[in-house]
Amino acid sequence: MGSMRFAVSLLMFICVASLIGTVLQQNQAPNTYIDRFGPFWFAVFDKFSIWHVYNSWWFLLIMSFLVVSTTLCVLRNAPKMLRDAQSFREYVRANSLRSFHHRVETDSDLAPQMLQERTQAWLRAHGYRFKVRREEDAVMVAAKKGSANRLGYIFAHTAIVIICLGGLLDSELPIRLQVWLGGKVPITENMLISDVPASGRLPAANPSFRANMLVPEGGSSSTGIVAVDNGVLVQPLPFTLKLDKFMVDYYSTGMPSSFKSQVQVTDPATGKSFERVIEVNEPLRYKGVTVYQSSFDDGGSKLMLTGYPLVGASGNAFPVDGKVGDGTKIEPASGQGAAPLNVQFTGLRVINVENMGGDEPPQPKGLMDHVASVTGSAGGARNENLRNVGPSVQYRITDSEGQSHEYTTYMLPMLLDGVTVFLSGVRESEAQPYRYLRIPADEHNSVAEFAALRAALWDPALVQAAAGRFAAKNATSDMQQPLLEKAARGALESFRQSGFEGIIDRVPEQDREKVLGFAVPMIQLCLTELRDIVRERAGDEPLQYDGPKALAAEKWVQTALLALANLPSYPAPVLMTLKSYDQVEASVFQVARSPGKNTVYLGALLLVVGVFSMFYIRDRRIWIWIKKREGGSSVLAAMTSQRRTLDFNHEFERFKEAFRRLST
Repeated sequence: MGSMRFAVSLLMFICVASLIGTVLQQNQAPNTYIDRFGPFWFAVFDKFSIWHVYNSWWFLLIMSFLVVSTTLCVLRNAPKMLRDAQSFREYVRANSLRSFHHRVETDSDLAPQMLQERTQAWLRAHGYRFKVRREEDAVMVAAKKGSANRLGYIFAHTAIVIICLGGLLDSELPIRLQVWLGGKVPITENMLISDVPASGRLPAANPSFRANMLVPEGGSSSTGIVAVDNGVLVQPLPFTLKLDKFMVDYYSTGMPSSFKSQVQVTDPATGKSFERVIEVNEPLRYKGVTVYQSSFDDGGSKLMLTGYPLVGASGNAFPVDGKVGDGTKIEPASGQGAAPLNVQFTGLRVINVENMGGDEPPQPKGLMDHVASVTGSAGGARNENLRNVGPSVQYRITDSEGQSHEYTTYMLPMLLDGVTVFLSGVRESEAQPYRYLRIPADEHNSVAEFAALRAALWDPALVQAAAGRFAAKNATSDMQQPLLEKAARGALESFRQSGFEGIIDRVPEQDREKVLGFAVPMIQLCLTELRDIVRERAGDEPLQYDGPKALAAEKWVQTALLALANLPSYPAPVLMTLKSYDQVEASVFQVARSPGKNTVYLGALLLVVGVFSMFYIRDRRIWIWIKKREGGSSVLAAMTSQRRTLDFNHEFERFKEAFRRLST
C-alpha cells in the first residue's frame, strides 16, 4: 500500500478518468447518452457512472486509495529524508573518499591548520555549512548545501495528499456517506419541501454540499436541492434568500448578454437583512456558503392559450389557461366520447434566437445554450441569419393510455420558404429533434382559417359541395362530371383520414407515383374550392385567383395541403397556440459549501514549493580530509550530489581548481 509504484499507478488511473470526464460531456439527461451509445453500451457504461466520473464510486475509491498510499509513503520516507538532510556524514573514512568518481588528491606545503582555515573560508563564502571531526593527526571537514532539496520531495507528496483530501471533501462523498451510513434516503417522488421527512433532509451543519435553488421574483427560499442518484435531498441553509428583481440584458441578436439577481439575505439567527446583487462571476458569500448565479428559468408564468380541435367537424376554438409548472385537463373532442387530456406546461421562452438562413424550422436549444453566451464566445458572434422569432410555449400532453409527447408552439408566425406559417413541434423525448407542423397564417395572422378548413374537411356536406364545384370546373363532358365528383369526394375522405398514405395504401408500388401525380393536384383544387365555401359561409371577401394575389393564395393552399397531410401523424387531437402571457422570471442559483477549496489552495502552494525545491535547489556535499605529513599536509577531497548532471561536472571542475589554489 505504501509503495511508490502503487501510488503512481493510482495517479495514472485518475488521469485516465479525468480524460474521460473532459472528453465526454458530464451530467446530461440519460436519453442523450442512450441516443449516442445505444441501450447496450449505455447499460454497460452506466455501471461505472461515466456520466458523472468525478463523483462515481470507483473514482472516489481510487482517490481514497491514493491518499492512503501516498500518506504511508510520506510517513515511511520523510523521517529518513529529514535525518539525512540534517546529517553532515562527517564519519566518512578517507579510504571511502577514494572510491568517489569526483575527487581530487594533492599534497600541500601548508600546515594542516592553515589549510583547514582556508578551506573553511572558501566553503563559508560559497554557502556551505560544515562540521569538523578531528583525529590524532588528521581533520575531516564535512560540508553540505541545498539540503532543502529533500523537503521538496516531502512537500510535493504531501501536497498530493492535501489536494486529494480537499477534492474528496468537496465531492459527493460526505453526502453519500450519510446515505450509506446515516440513514438518509433520497426523495424520488414529487412533494412539497415542507412534507419531506427527516430521512430526506441533510443536517444544517453538513460539512460540504453543492445544491441548486430556484427562486421566482418576489419569492424566497432557505433550502437547496441536492441531486443524489435518481432522487434528491433537501439541504437547509443558514439564511433565507429572497429574489427582489431579476435583470437580464440581451445582444442585438437576442442572445442574453448578462443577467443578475437583486436579492435580500436574511439571517434567521439575528433577524438582520441586507441586500446584494448576484451575477455571473460575482457570487454571494455568507456564513461559509457561496451562492452563484447559475442560470435563469421560468418562475410560474401565467399562460393564456387558444385550443383548436384537430379531430371532428367542430372548428370552434376554446380558451386554455395554465401556469408554467402546473397542469390542467382539456376536452378538445366534446361530444365525441374522448377522454380528457392531461396537459403539463413545462416552459415559456420569451426570447428564441434561431438561425433562419436556410428556411429550416428551428430546433429550440436548451436554456444553458443561451446562458452560455453570457461568458462564452457565442455572445459576440456575428450572424446575419440569427433572428429572434418571438415567444414559445412548451408543454406535455398525456392521453388516457399514459402515452405522452412534448410540444413547442411559437406565438408568432415565421416566414419559411416564402410562406408565413405557424410552427408547432412535437417529439417523444429530449433526445429527439422536433418534428414540425407548418400551419399557414391567414390575413389576420392567425390559424383560424386553417382550423375552419380542417373542420370543413370533416363535414360530408361541405366535402360534397367542394367536390361538385371541382367536377363542374374540370369535367370535359356531362357524363364525366359524376365520376370525377365521386373520385374527388373519395380522395378527400381518404386524405382526411390518413393523408397521402390513405390514397396510395392499396395501390401497387409501381403505380403509386402515377396515382399521386393525379390525386395531389385534384385534392389541392378541391381544397381551394372548400376554402372558398368556408369563406363564403363566414362572410369573408372572396379570394382573387388572378393578378398579384393569386400566387399567395396558391401557396397558402399548398401549405395547408401539406399540413393536413401531416395531421394524421400529429399525436395530439388539439392544437394550442399562445395568445398572451404574464411572465414571472426566476433565478437558478448554485449554492455550495466547499471547505475543501482552501485545502486545495494549500496543497497547490505546497506543490509549487515542492516542485521548485526539487528542480531549483541543488544539493551538494563535500568532504575534505587533511592529514599532517612531513613538511606540510596531504589532502583528499570528494564532491557528490543526488543528480550528477552536466552542471555538476562543471561545478566540480571549478571546485577542483579552487581547491588546488587553496593548497598552494
